Amino acid sequence: MMEANKTQVTEFVLTGLTDRPGMQFPLFLVFLVIYLTTMVGNLGLIFLIWKDPHLHTPMYLFLGSLAFADACSSSSVTPRMFVSILDKSQVISLFECMAQYYFFGSSATTECFLLVVMAYDRYAAICNPLLYPVVMSNRLCTWLISVSYAIGFLHPVIHVGLLFRLTFCRSNIIPHFYCEILSLYTISCTDPSLNALVIFIFAACIQAFTFTTIMGSYTRVLFAILRKKSEKGRSRAFSTCSAHLLSVSLFYGTLFFMYVRPGSGPDQYQDKMYSLFYTVIIPLLNPFIYSLRNKEVLGALRKVIKKYLGKAFIIP
Repeated sequence: MMEANKTQVTEFVLTGLTDRPGMQFPLFLVFLVIYLTTMVGNLGLIFLIWKDPHLHTPMYLFLGSLAFADACSSSSVTPRMFVSILDKSQVISLFECMAQYYFFGSSATTECFLLVVMAYDRYAAICNPLLYPVVMSNRLCTWLISVSYAIGFLHPVIHVGLLFRLTFCRSNIIPHFYCEILSLYTISCTDPSLNALVIFIFAACIQAFTFTTIMGSYTRVLFAILRKKSEKGRSRAFSTCSAHLLSVSLFYGTLFFMYVRPGSGPDQYQDKMYSLFYTVIIPLLNPFIYSLRNKEVLGALRKVIKKYLGKAFIIP
């Protein structure tokens, strides 16, 4: 009788980043600027790689694929955040909630494997420079990118499928700014232990495999760099790897604290800060991390500006 009297929840309320009404509009402006900058940075980088034939190399093809994954990751969360800030009811349906989690989980998983592919590319370029054109053929590059996206699309299907075994009748309030899967578990009437175990196993395995592979590649790269006799060669090799290592550190650091941590993890405020970092800040930073010190990308940008804006800009 008690089970029959329970009303199943089909809509949720996102609490957002803050419950202070006076902060809603400033937050909207801040995240609008961040989102527009993120899209311009990532889509602009893809455009440069597409337009400049000198950037049609494996390294930049992988970088363009990563930029697209970042754009998808940000777009899966930030526009819905705008709706939640402007709409005082902050209501999201169960279907929208699962769809949002799926698209974010897909892009995040894809990014994990693209970072592995980029690490392998640097390993092949620095440790086997003479064989690099043969090893990293266009066919292999296409295959590696396709596999990364295929795994990304398939992995969240498991967790979304398991979400259908849960019923939500205790509460419809999600203490988050987007449909983060761990927050859904806290308001489930069904025991979510199986779901939590599966997501922990998959998150731990994927992160352990990809992170270990990346570190293994860069350990080999480091020894290869130290063996170089030319100071210029060492400097150039370090320069090409440092951006990728910084991106890896930011990405895996936040994911580790979010999904592979003890049960006594951070409070809700810290949880939101971790989520905000890898859903909004990392997609914003990545295109600038990879391009600001990259002479080839900056050179391609100058060419595009000269071509489309003519002599209105003085480019040295």
